[in-house]
Amino acid sequence: MSPPYVHQQVDERLAELYERHLVVDEASVATYYVPGGEHDRQEHDAGERDRFAISFVTDDGDAHVVGDWDVPFALQSLSKVFVYGLALEDHGREAVLEHVGVEPSGEAFNSIVFDERRRRPYNPMVNAGALVTTDLVRGRDADEKLERMLGMLRVYSGNDGLCMDPDVFERELRNADRNRAIAYLMRSLQMLAGDVEEIVALYLQQCSVKVTCRDLATMASTLANGGVNPVTGRRALPRESVRDVLSVMYTCGMYDAAGQWAYEVGVPAKSGVSGGILAVIPGKMGIGVFSPGLDEYGNSVRGVRVCEDVSDRLGLHVFATDSEDAMLGA
Repeated sequence: MSPPYVHQQVDERLAELYERHLVVDEASVATYYVPGGEHDRQEHDAGERDRFAISFVTDDGDAHVVGDWDVPFALQSLSKVFVYGLALEDHGREAVLEHVGVEPSGEAFNSIVFDERRRRPYNPMVNAGALVTTDLVRGRDADEKLERMLGMLRVYSGNDGLCMDPDVFERELRNADRNRAIAYLMRSLQMLAGDVEEIVALYLQQCSVKVTCRDLATMASTLANGGVNPVTGRRALPRESVRDVLSVMYTCGMYDAAGQWAYEVGVPAKSGVSGGILAVIPGKMGIGVFSPGLDEYGNSVRGVRVCEDVSDRLGLHVFATDSEDAMLGA
């Protein structure tokens, strides 16, 4: 654990970061997330629009939080990271690669496009690939698969109370026609096996698990710490699978803005349309940001700006040679 004076310094820098990004020009916000798959500027509750939280969890388990860090929100596409890891653990790298690739698609996350040459979805961070990795999770039935997913997410977060929100799930299920279309088409092309409705429902259940910003940062820190939760000491993912997960996050994690993210921020990350972003700084820390205002790609406007700021000031980009700041006392 860091000395008290270092902890205080980080909290002070975090508060400054929060204040610096608290005000957002409404013109920069394209949409707001509404449970059920809708994105609308007017329908979203005004109070929810102002939600904003940042959390850091270091590789020695120190947690630093500011803002609405304890407000639960649905994982949505953030869940894809962890279910992909579970599929790797269940089947191994080569077997998973037979079913889903690791190439950026260059398309929106819900596009109905596939790698036709290899007859598989492009990567597990788009909906088509995520439906496949959901189907790959081992279990006697959907209930057992869901319990395994929840157990895995609880190890990552260190929060044994994580659960799926049935209200969010029901709203998502009522608006799941596009995911159904993707799944049925994949099954017709023999990219997916099993009951489509069951697979889609299970996928939407994993997306409906609620976390806080602090949970999210702990989950990111677990990946930064080689798959071991730095707070609890429990292993969430075998070390050999962590590299594969982080590699796909780096190239595919930010929807079709992944290339711009790799260029500007330069760390593995994943976003979700509920406004969450997790970023992983291997060997150092995990970052969680929550703010529902989304840009044209479906990424949190504040979240992207916070991560750009932190990466620039700390020299965190994978190709950076030095650091301008010492937020973490390193």
